[in-house]
Amino acid sequence: MTPQGGFRENWVRPLLFLGNNPISLIGGALTTASALILIGFWVVDVVARSGPASPYVGIVIDLCLPGLFVLGLVLIPIGIWLRRRRLKAASQLPSEYPKVDFGNPAFRHGVDFVVVATFINFVIVGTASYRGVAYMDTPNFCGQACHVMQPEWAAYNVSQHHTHVACTECHIAAGAAGFVDAKVNGTKQLSQVVFNSYPRPIMPDNRVPAAAKTCLHCHNPQRNIGDKLLVSASYGDDEKNSITHSLVLVHVGGRDMQGRLSGIHGAHLGRVEYIATDTTNRTIPWVAKENPDGSMTEYLSSDAKAPVQGQKRLMDCLDCHNRTAHSFDTPEEAINRAMAAGSPDAALPFAHKEGLALIKETYASQSDAESKITSGLEDFYRTQHPEAWSQQRAKIDQAAKTLVAIYRANVFPSMKITWGTHPNNLGHNDYPGCFRCHDGSHNAKNGNSINNDCSVCHNLLAVDEANPKQLADLGLQ
Repeated sequence: MTPQGGFRENWVRPLLFLGNNPISLIGGALTTASALILIGFWVVDVVARSGPASPYVGIVIDLCLPGLFVLGLVLIPIGIWLRRRRLKAASQLPSEYPKVDFGNPAFRHGVDFVVVATFINFVIVGTASYRGVAYMDTPNFCGQACHVMQPEWAAYNVSQHHTHVACTECHIAAGAAGFVDAKVNGTKQLSQVVFNSYPRPIMPDNRVPAAAKTCLHCHNPQRNIGDKLLVSASYGDDEKNSITHSLVLVHVGGRDMQGRLSGIHGAHLGRVEYIATDTTNRTIPWVAKENPDGSMTEYLSSDAKAPVQGQKRLMDCLDCHNRTAHSFDTPEEAINRAMAAGSPDAALPFAHKEGLALIKETYASQSDAESKITSGLEDFYRTQHPEAWSQQRAKIDQAAKTLVAIYRANVFPSMKITWGTHPNNLGHNDYPGCFRCHDGSHNAKNGNSINNDCSVCHNLLAVDEANPKQLADLGLQ
């Protein structure tokens, strides 16, 4: 028997005969339908030059449809195996399968089609698998497909990173090891979501790769930034919402052209190690800094009652810039910035005081907050300031919308996230931040202490002044 004849007898005839069963036919239909739909979506995707607007559309295109495609391919051999077993058990398995005639042009073309279609199927599966993995790495999938990420998604979208930095660029280290670690951790998180066992709130667990593997691909900490002028506005709780300004000259510093170090960045460019005794790295009783000769000077907090035990960590950018892409406001910071932008309008009596009180209240949900913040503000002006209610209704309505938006961006009752849940270590006004180490109580055996001279990091040019001269000099007032 020729090789061609053996192929016909042993493979083609049995497969064609046994494949004529409901399971295999359903598998073929699933595979064909999902393949055609996938190809259609991909064509639209290429023409439109953009990904799906909704994460759920992306899940269907890049996850569900490829899954159906593979399921169809799996059902075909399962159906063949089940039919063969059933016929064999009933002693109905033919000794000779219906003849397959390769001399018949129609049949030969059909076989050619099957071979070509099989090759195309492999291409589709490979492409779909790649796109599925790629889609799971997009910000849309990370932030919107999983509802537990709603707080981080909200904060990410108002950060400077959201226009050009994907989640994976910071949360997944380069290389195969980083990819595998991220996917294993993602699988664990998926199981927590499925079984409703995920933590509330989701707190940082120090799994973010070191800045050297992520941030420093774009940022250069040694760059000499020099000084930055920060101007902030604060509104009072009086009827006129009296405004004051603060001006701070921050010495960011870096390394200048002569190699000299200065400012905040310059002081931390050397090797610094620390031990934190809490999971949020807010309590740091032990610090060590490398000297020019390579030796280390250890600083121990006077509050430490016993020898400090714990994992030594190498300080990097993320120890201060811990919320760089997911920063949440304090209520005071949020409403002051909103009023500076025009809503709530400072012309509304007690807008700052009442607005701040409303967003700091405890609500059962975000929808509950929307209803009660809106009704609370309306009731306040309708009963306490009827003249504003009748003459400035549009401003009151807009103020209510702004307050609701502030709350929605920072407080998530379902995830047990409220004001201050996620502290920002940059600075020290609202959280310990710099004072975790620069508190004047971290001392070395040689008598030196970690510097806590404020002027090393910044100069206060004006603090809560109504009309700072510096603003007029700069033409900003």
